[in-house]
Amino acid sequence: MTIHKLLIANRGEIAVRIIRAARELGLATVQVYSKADKDSLAVRLADESVDIGPPQASKSYLNRDAILVAAKTTGADAIHPGYGFLAENTEFAAAVEAAGLIFVGPTAQSIRLMGDKVAAREAAAGVPTVPGSRGRLESPEAAFALVKTTGFPVMIKAAAGGGGRGIRIARSAEEFHHLMPQAQAEALAAFGDGGLYVEKLIEGARHIEVQVLGDGQDVIHCFERECSLQRRRQKVWEEAPSPSLTSAIREQLCSSGVALAKAVHYRGAGTIEYLYDDRSHEFYFLEMNTRIQVEHPVTEMVTGIDLVREMIRIAGGERLRIRQDQVRVNGHSIEVRINAEDPAKGFAPNPGTVTALSVPGGNGVRFDSMLYAGYTVPPFYDSLLGKLIVHDEDRASAIRRLDRALGELNVEGLATTKPLHQALVRDPDVQAGRFHTAWLEPWLASHTAGLAAVEAALAVPTAPAPSTAK
Repeated sequence: MTIHKLLIANRGEIAVRIIRAARELGLATVQVYSKADKDSLAVRLADESVDIGPPQASKSYLNRDAILVAAKTTGADAIHPGYGFLAENTEFAAAVEAAGLIFVGPTAQSIRLMGDKVAAREAAAGVPTVPGSRGRLESPEAAFALVKTTGFPVMIKAAAGGGGRGIRIARSAEEFHHLMPQAQAEALAAFGDGGLYVEKLIEGARHIEVQVLGDGQDVIHCFERECSLQRRRQKVWEEAPSPSLTSAIREQLCSSGVALAKAVHYRGAGTIEYLYDDRSHEFYFLEMNTRIQVEHPVTEMVTGIDLVREMIRIAGGERLRIRQDQVRVNGHSIEVRINAEDPAKGFAPNPGTVTALSVPGGNGVRFDSMLYAGYTVPPFYDSLLGKLIVHDEDRASAIRRLDRALGELNVEGLATTKPLHQALVRDPDVQAGRFHTAWLEPWLASHTAGLAAVEAALAVPTAPAPSTAK
């Protein structure tokens, strides 16, 4: 089935990204929006726009019926869900297909299988997984019985979760019994599913993910990304390729990702996430995200593959146009997330009006954003404003380019996480790639005055990233 008009069932920077990709493919676009987003950049860019409800996401961006009605009334023949909201909702994908429309993503069956973290672990036969439960643990008693075999510390995780929601770390029996009901309640509120599973906490591990593209028959990988710099399990800094992998481990990881995606006849863009212990050189399957990822641009920068356009082409019935032997990594790319948060106040959300905006430019610099001067960031949604992405011939050069680009970026009118990234880009451990998933929070704690200390640190001369110039 050919796509002529694409409806974007999302908001913010990813909606803008999808509209631009669709335009380049010659497609008409429809942007749905809540009343809080009526002045958004996505609404301005789309060919048509439809109001689907009040600011609350539950009454707009999570309102399946309103989105389907918007598609029908505008004559859209496909829906792209972006990430978050309904992107990994099995019922929504099935409803889109039942309405005779194209869902730009995997089939409802694939989402059902891989979206349930427990089922995904079972599907990953042959791929090492973190020791833990093999099925859902509906009761605290069953969970604690398992923990007696794995030992502490453990992670309590939502079976239907993602984005760090519904996760708790327990280091003792007392903590476990206290945190189990919290995790269950958060999972139920966030995903409508209180099912949990428990796995051993691998401390000091790195977060590596493999990007795959499939057409339901064939699957290729687009190599890996590293996303180990995290705050409260939310990614802060992503890069490709990983600075921590050997060629042999990279081949094993990417091959296992392709095998898993083939096993479920995967269609579209997806990401297989792993924990990697760079001391033992062992990796463990975590989960599969059956959608485009926030951090997809770093893969695009190093491979030259437009993942969003390929998703749309595949959804429209095209076969994979790229062979595995055509995928190459060129140079290094880093992305940092610019959020409307104030690090000086515990990263409190800081919505407001953008009074002035200066975006960095030059070779190898990209800023994926929803911002424009005069835009008022609403308080109802995720705090992500945009993503600053750089590419250069190697990691050290990319870090220097990121430092330069951050200096040029200016968002006035609200506090952002830019100063945090300016400190990170000059940190010797970050420059050397010496970090893991638990590295950032102690680093932040050592800057006891929050942003004020980070800004003070910027005034102290630090060693520049090493030059590779001959």
